[in-house]
This record gives sequence, C-alpha cells and structure tokens, in this order.
Amino acid sequence: MLAFSTCWNNSRHSDGEAMIEEILGLGFSNIELSHGMTVAKIPGIRKAFQAGAFTCSGVHNYFPSPVEVMIDAPDAYEYTSHRPFDRKRAMEMTLKSLELAVEFKAEYLVLHMGSAPMNTAKFTKPLTQLVADGRQREPVYVKQKIEFIKKREKLAPLYYHRAIEALEELAPHAEKYGVKLAVESRSRFEDIPNEREMVRLQDHFKDNSWIGYWHDFGHVQLKHNLGLLDHYEWLETISKYTIGGHVHDVQWPARDHRIPFSGTLDYEAILKYFPEVCPLVWELSPTRESTEIRNSLEIWKSRFPERSQL
Repeated sequence: MLAFSTCWNNSRHSDGEAMIEEILGLGFSNIELSHGMTVAKIPGIRKAFQAGAFTCSGVHNYFPSPVEVMIDAPDAYEYTSHRPFDRKRAMEMTLKSLELAVEFKAEYLVLHMGSAPMNTAKFTKPLTQLVADGRQREPVYVKQKIEFIKKREKLAPLYYHRAIEALEELAPHAEKYGVKLAVESRSRFEDIPNEREMVRLQDHFKDNSWIGYWHDFGHVQLKHNLGLLDHYEWLETISKYTIGGHVHDVQWPARDHRIPFSGTLDYEAILKYFPEVCPLVWELSPTRESTEIRNSLEIWKSRFPERSQL
C-alpha cells in the first residue's frame, strides 16, 4: 500500500483540510499524519477524514506537536533523556498520538526512541564530509569511525535501557488501542537504537505483536554510505520484524528525502525484503515540486504495479 506523508506540505498550510487536498491532488489517497502538526490543523484534517476524502495509513509521533514547541521537532522530547520531565512529556505526547491514531483508524505509530548524548559535529558530520570528499579509504576516516564507534559503545547501554523501559510502558496502550508501535531506523549513528541494538530490541519484544520495526529507506542508506552497515544485509537481518517503511531517495552521499528514482537507491533490490501488503510511505522534503512527485509516482506504478495500491 502506497501512502504519502504530510511532512511534505505541513509547513505550507494553516488549514488541515487544504493540506490534505493538496496531497490528494498528487494522486495519493492514503496519508500518514506526521510530526510537526499544530493543533489548529486537526479540525480540518478531521473534516476531510470524516468526509471520506482519505484513509490514514499511520501516524508519526508526535502528532500533534507539543504546543510549547514552536518548530517541527520530533526529537524535542526523548525517552532516553537524562531529564525526567522530558521523559514524562515524551510519554504524555505519545499517548495523545495513540489516541488520535485510533480516531483516524491508523494501523501504526512511528517512534523515534532517542539518542546517546554525543556531539554530532564531532562524529556524524566529519565522517560525512570525509566521504563527500572521497576520503573514505584513507586512514583518517578509519581512525575517526573507530573512535566514533568506541565512544558510542561506551555511552549507549543506559540510553538503550531507557528506550526499552519506554516501550514496555507503551506496549499495553498499543494493544488497548490496536495500534502497532513502529520503531524507526534513524540516520545518525548516535541515535538509539543502532542496528545491533534494534535486533536486540526486536528480539526482546518478539512475543509482543504490537511492537515492530519501521525501515526508513534514506536513513539506512546514509549509514550505508558512511560505511557503518550494508543496506541489503541489514534488511535481510531485520525483515521479519518489518511493519513498513518511509520511501525516499538519497543523492550521494547524504542528501535524503529526495524524490524516488532521483538518487542512488536500488528499489527493486530493497523492496524484495518487504511484504507485498505493507505500508510504503513517501516521506519527501518540502522543497520537492508537485510535478516531479507526480512524474515519479507514474514511474513507480509502471515498475511496481503490485506495490501501487493507492
């Protein structure tokens, strides 16, 4: 099932109904209600939904955005935070998102679990720049990557434990509401969980059908480009837990949320790891134009007719 995320045009609209109408005009009828949404847009979204204008594939935490956060910041409150207030607020907002997911008949709620407290400017960004400069085979790159991994390995256990605790608290609510918790793959190595931790996390909840994995095509490709994993080996490892995915492309080495077929991703190789009936949500940058999205959708439908249910 194809769907489209409101992250593309949310910032351009003050009225939720108009935002939905613009997405419908692209050719999508399944929509993921994403983070960064103001409370003021909910009535318009509700009006369009009640009129049968669209179906909601899922919701991305936090929906709506916390009223005190004035920008689109899905990581404003982390389950892994050292601040108890932040962890409490993250839980409150997630429960609100679950309630709205039920109202819109969503099947899943996408979650960011948090991060280990590392300075991105010292780790992910310098590695990315070395790759962009074509220096990924030089000793300086290998040295920095190993230093990065060691630092994270030392810090991560506490924050991974907090993520597990949060999911254990949320799982009964997910079951009550009938909405799956989809733990998303993230783009930064300092985020929780990384791939090794994701396998442990999914194994921890293997007997709980309300928790699974959400594959972000671009996020994982960014790590692939940094030499931190192999995209296809990772999919083979995690596919049994996969609920769905965010579809977008990557222009080498680190520009993601591009239009499908405009970057380096091999969709045929990736899609074979996904069940034929699962949500594939186009999650695109607000800078992408309507015309190029429509053109890309036509290419998708011609190449993957069995994965083009709208």
